Amino acid sequence: MSTTVRFAVPEDARFLPPIESSAAQAFRVFKGLSWLADSPPIPVERHLELIKRSMCWVAIDADNRPQGFLSADLYGRDLHVHELSVRQTMQGHGIGRKLVQVVQEFVGLKGLRAVTLTTFRHVPWNAPFYSRLGFQIESEQQVDERLSTLLSEEYEHGFPAGSRCAMVWRAGEEF
Repeated sequence: MSTTVRFAVPEDARFLPPIESSAAQAFRVFKGLSWLADSPPIPVERHLELIKRSMCWVAIDADNRPQGFLSADLYGRDLHVHELSVRQTMQGHGIGRKLVQVVQEFVGLKGLRAVTLTTFRHVPWNAPFYSRLGFQIESEQQVDERLSTLLSEEYEHGFPAGSRCAMVWRAGEEF
């Protein structure tokens, strides 16, 4: 299956919350994380903001319908991934990998320093997935203030203690 990734356009925004909700259903199998399947997705208005700034990419099918997306934002010379979601029925087909690789290429072309994100340490499609794409887990000593604050906020919102990590892919590294 060939995946095409492009910048999202405003017309895509309404499809992204249902994709995120669909993707989140995979968390139902994890004790202590099943509540994520019922969490509200990113609002359409937020997607429209990111789309306007060219900070949202979509993976589309042959009919130009989004099947997955990656939304991010710039923080200095780092691009921070807020959300990567692939429709549950399309997971396992390389769509998430392709979205991340396109963003890695974007960072290199724009002369940015790195791609950052926070994710679950032990969920197979989280930290282990990103590790295969060249991301490295930052130790507590390496985590900058922005990422440390994000991790603290995530724990305050109910994530189990120690379950999350910050990861970084530095431009120029292989993926």
